[in-house]
Amino acid sequence: MIEHGQALARIERHLEVEATVQRPIRTPALDVARIGAFSALIAVGTILSNVLLGFALPPPLSEITAAPPFYMAIAVLFSRRVSFWSTAIGSAVGEAVNIFLFGSAPGAFALTFVPGIVLARAPETSIIHRFREKTLRLLALGMGLATVFETLVFFMIDWPVYSYTAFYCPQSPCGTSGLVGGFWLAAFDFGTLIDLVWIPVAIILVVATRRAFNVRFFH
Repeated sequence: MIEHGQALARIERHLEVEATVQRPIRTPALDVARIGAFSALIAVGTILSNVLLGFALPPPLSEITAAPPFYMAIAVLFSRRVSFWSTAIGSAVGEAVNIFLFGSAPGAFALTFVPGIVLARAPETSIIHRFREKTLRLLALGMGLATVFETLVFFMIDWPVYSYTAFYCPQSPCGTSGLVGGFWLAAFDFGTLIDLVWIPVAIILVVATRRAFNVRFFH
């Protein structure tokens, strides 16, 4: 009995060591490193847009980017803190590069586009994170809800901006468009729902990562 108990104790210690090797202890330094790496990934995804490929969309819908599958997958696989700050920082940097280097929109638009993309995208990660324990079908639903949230945030920001400021207007000299004109201009934001097509790509990234590393989530 004593030998049997000692054998079980050795097995338990072995399993604890193995679990420690497979699941590194989460530290602030590890979170910072992950946020830095994923911010760069999301920034590159945001820069990879139709503007970079050489064709423009009608204003104010200026760009469709390749970032959504990256931050959707990160929101599933990593902690809320890592996914939120990676998405916020990466989106802000990528959008600023698109505006100031590639001319996706007039420079003045950065005053609303950069904070707007952060306000729209970063909370998406919290929505998706709540579904990460669910089936893949429900996870896809969560990603869809997050995309709808993003679209509505863009619209709610742009409607008053286009209504009461001269950031964008079709007439010359430029003036405010009013609530009705601003509504129709901001309605272009509903084109953001095209990001729904990225959901299968995000699901593939999640499944492939889980199989490659033999984990459901990274701690």
